[in-house]
Amino acid sequence: MSATTVKTGTTGKTTEVVDVERVDLTVHGDGRERRAYWAVVDCWSVVRRGFLNYQRQPLAIVWQLGFPILSVLLYAYVFGGAMKSPGGDYRDYLMPGMFVMTMAFGFMGTAMTVVVDAQKGVIDRFRSMPMSPSAVVSGRGVTDLFVAAAELTILAVTALLIGWRSDGGFFNTLGAFGLLMLLRFALIWVGVWLGLMLPNQEAAGGLYAVVFPLTMVSSIFVPPSSMPDWLGAVAAWNPISSTAGATRELFGNPVASDGSWIQENAILMATVWPLVITAIFLPLAVRRFQRLSR
Repeated sequence: MSATTVKTGTTGKTTEVVDVERVDLTVHGDGRERRAYWAVVDCWSVVRRGFLNYQRQPLAIVWQLGFPILSVLLYAYVFGGAMKSPGGDYRDYLMPGMFVMTMAFGFMGTAMTVVVDAQKGVIDRFRSMPMSPSAVVSGRGVTDLFVAAAELTILAVTALLIGWRSDGGFFNTLGAFGLLMLLRFALIWVGVWLGLMLPNQEAAGGLYAVVFPLTMVSSIFVPPSSMPDWLGAVAAWNPISSTAGATRELFGNPVASDGSWIQENAILMATVWPLVITAIFLPLAVRRFQRLSR
């Protein structure tokens, strides 16, 4: 890094002008290593911006973190008495499904945030800056993962307070939460891609009409075997159902499998589905961001 001292103004004060282009040379390594370094630094800058937005708009994060609690109380106590559990207390069957539903609903918040940033010109500002092209997309993803971890923590504490327990052991329980985060990670890229595709906030709000049936036609609340045969098959092959079944198995909660291949291999498919979703939508999100305003 080099600097040049020049006189400015009438007072004769000096100003140090830094050669920004040469600052990059302080990062040792070849071009790829420098690009990787700045990609991480710029990504973290975007993450910090996301946290500052939550700090300045606390109601947004309060609602996002409070929604899981309201959902648990609603489904466990308002509807729970009318539900039939495959075994034991219905709350033992419900809670893994509620974990999955919270992770699934999260991508709507991602899409809404991206749409708002696009409408306000924030994304165009980022694109005009000398920053890594991947930082905006990856920064949004990392921010949402932090929020997802907070949501899961609050939801788990709420579940423990209402009497739910994991009987699968420490490592199985850790694996179940890992699968939940993997699902959220995959859906983040769906949210980013949709946010870059949708024209305005009203269109982003309409995503609820898509997500609500997607979560209902699954094993979140009831076993697919309790549905008509054709609908039960759709519910069983829903990626959300695979994660719900896998987490129930790992938590040691009632599973209610009907013996079909997709339900008997829930843990495998709870890993495969998110990887497939990520492989499709992560490149689509990056490409869409790179093609903006072209």
